[in-house]
Amino acid sequence: MSEQAHTLPASAGATSGGPAWHAELIGGIRAELPLLLGVVPFGLMFGVLGLAAGLPAWAVVAMSIIVFGGASQVVFAQLWAAQVPPAVICTTVGVVNLRHALYSASVADWLEDLPMRWKLLLAYLLTDEAYAAALGRFRDGPPGDCRHWFLFGTGITLWTGWQLATLGGVLIGTAIPASWSLDFSIALTFIALLVLAIHVRSELFAALVAASVAIVAQPLPHKLWILLAAAAGMAAGLFAQRLEQRRYA
Repeated sequence: MSEQAHTLPASAGATSGGPAWHAELIGGIRAELPLLLGVVPFGLMFGVLGLAAGLPAWAVVAMSIIVFGGASQVVFAQLWAAQVPPAVICTTVGVVNLRHALYSASVADWLEDLPMRWKLLLAYLLTDEAYAAALGRFRDGPPGDCRHWFLFGTGITLWTGWQLATLGGVLIGTAIPASWSLDFSIALTFIALLVLAIHVRSELFAALVAASVAIVAQPLPHKLWILLAAAAGMAAGLFAQRLEQRRYA
């Protein structure tokens, strides 16, 4: 965040129209912009994959607006292409997006005094990259009554980039012949995300357990192996994390 935002008085809040909220907003936008280098290609890929899964162009764009969760959108497209029952699709997407509830809990204490309209807006914008870019501001930055503008800056920047990338993917996808099967790209996308996401042993253990369950559970109907593998991976990761904490306690 910029030095200006660190020196502004806390009393210049979001409702005053003063410089503090503006500095927080600009700081959030600047913190998020570098992360778009990874977000934009993924959004382009989803736009293409959504069309390949049989979704109409307007539905692909609408999903990015309504769901606004990269990995869960790819899961939705994959399950839609497999004609999985809607209940299973909704449940699986919900499980994949459970991490957003953890993000909300992490910043709840700093945002508890905000009006409900602000909480709803920030909850909608609080996704992986927006949270990662804003967390340092909440943990290490000076207190103030307009810090939420920093989170809004990261979130709205990510949202804008994701919508434009999805639209670009849809436009690209309409130019690709239907005979070019892009289903394999879904698996490649998840593999790339997985490799980049693994940083500690517990995460590696969770990935290995989820992959093993996914392979064993392939015969299950309605693509239920996805839901089962996700649940097993989360449970394994939590178990491994607790073992590590006990070891170093």
